[in-house]
Amino acid sequence: MRLFLIAFQFLTIVPLPGTVRCEEEDLGRSMTFFPLVGLAIGALLAGADFLLAPLLPRGVADLVLVALLSVVTGGLHLDGLSDVCDGLAARGSRERFLDVMKDPRVGAVGAVALVLGLGLKYQALLAVPLQYKREVLLFFPLVARFAQVQMTVGAKRARSDGLGSVFVGGAGLTQFVLSCIFTLAAAYGLLGVNGLYCSVLLYLLTWGIKLWSHRRLGGITGDLIGCASELNEIFCLLFLLALLRQGAGFTGAIP
Repeated sequence: MRLFLIAFQFLTIVPLPGTVRCEEEDLGRSMTFFPLVGLAIGALLAGADFLLAPLLPRGVADLVLVALLSVVTGGLHLDGLSDVCDGLAARGSRERFLDVMKDPRVGAVGAVALVLGLGLKYQALLAVPLQYKREVLLFFPLVARFAQVQMTVGAKRARSDGLGSVFVGGAGLTQFVLSCIFTLAAAYGLLGVNGLYCSVLLYLLTWGIKLWSHRRLGGITGDLIGCASELNEIFCLLFLLALLRQGAGFTGAIP
């Protein structure tokens, strides 16, 4: 329970009563529960959707949901998306890339990435058929948090400082296997076979990001973990829409 609370405190800005003891290695070990925290975030979105649906037009309600997701997570992973895109735009050496990502200022390319990322998330969520919307709201934050575990376990550190380095030092095979089992079980329980299809596609996407980061930077950073999480949220919605468009349909366990 303590490790879950540590994960929840790190991934959200939702205040918890009392304090939780946390040592450095606990951050990596808490990654076992990252998908479960993602499911809790999804439950918050689904609950908000239940309250907003009778009151607001769907387009407005879905925009509120995207905003709520950004607020609840403190924009932590959005910052990673913008920093990585600014690093890509710098087109310099490895050291130049890392320096740009560490700069707290948001560049033009990073700002464009944020607008496009949030816009794609909003439009994709808006296109999800109503009868499957709650299941999708539960699923896409969950699978994105598993991507953070996948990015971290077995990775090299691109630099010795930063949160990414701390998580790499504490997360191991146990965290990966347990979080993977939970993610696949939730994927099938919520969306049936298509949840598993989507999970596999996202696994390959995240693996590609991880390989690229090791070749380009010699490892991963916290910004790269956050960027991968945001890309997983976006592509999860896009992959599910593509499965529906191709006639695969949603064969979820929940009617």
